[in-house]
Amino acid sequence: MSEVSYGEIAGNGLWKQNTGVVQLLGMCPLLAVSSSVVNGVSLGLATAIVMSLSNFSVSLIRNLVPSEIRIPVFILIIASLVTMIQLTMKAYLHPLYLVLGIFVPLIVTNCIVLARTEAFASKQKMLPSLFDGLMMGFGLTLVLALLGGMRELVGKGTLLSGIDLVFGESAKSFVITVIPNYHGFLLAILPPGAFIGLGMLIALKNHLDSRAASRAVAAQHLLQGA
Repeated sequence: MSEVSYGEIAGNGLWKQNTGVVQLLGMCPLLAVSSSVVNGVSLGLATAIVMSLSNFSVSLIRNLVPSEIRIPVFILIIASLVTMIQLTMKAYLHPLYLVLGIFVPLIVTNCIVLARTEAFASKQKMLPSLFDGLMMGFGLTLVLALLGGMRELVGKGTLLSGIDLVFGESAKSFVITVIPNYHGFLLAILPPGAFIGLGMLIALKNHLDSRAASRAVAAQHLLQGA
């Protein structure tokens, strides 16, 4: 497999092959945890760390693992990294860990992580693989942050609620009340709100891609006419 430039890796992870709105992988945590910005970003960053480290580890041993057992070996590596993240969060971010619940250990079964180790890291060098995992994870985190912000704003009228779960009681002052005296819109917090919000993000990306393609075609026609 030919080497890919870092710019292309970043573009694929953040936009062209974004796991949340293009590949539509890892839908379970994407829809379940994105009820707020803090929850979404927290799980997204945990997934990004696992993806980058698992990509790096798989690339490191890619020439040593027989092809017949590569998938079990990849899963074992991912499970070990997820366990480390889970225990770290349980020790130092216990309130947040309780909120995220089962979705932290379920990173092991997230098809995003295994897909990148198999499709990219098993064929590329260590540093590009590490960067690919980081960018794919950040792309997912970006979608989780946007979706969480939309749902939290419509559902509660706030942003950054629950930030005290990460930074302690003193961080409650960081919560932004966008709509004062708002009684909330329950649908946005429930699973249907996640589907509606994700659909809107997918539609927005497709619209932006379509406009960019139209501008590119128009520019090409101008150049040909000149």
